Amino acid sequence: MRQLCKVLTAIDEAAQADGEPELAVLVVRQSDGLPGQGWWVGSWEKHRHKGDWVGPEARRLIDRLQQQAFAYWQARRGE
Repeated sequence: MRQLCKVLTAIDEAAQADGEPELAVLVVRQSDGLPGQGWWVGSWEKHRHKGDWVGPEARRLIDRLQQQAFAYWQARRGE
């Protein structure tokens, strides 16, 4: 799991450098559809999420970030 977190962090850093949205937010737990602890800890500084890692507030943040990723790549398909 730690190796996966490292790889996803590297992918997101490269995406950010290219002006692309993060993708690690798409890797979620089957049980609740939210990212695991590694994502929350690793992305705290970027998103400043101070609430719980579960529940409606977490869900809103994740939905927003996932929609950004989907919208970006759907628009790129149309180029």
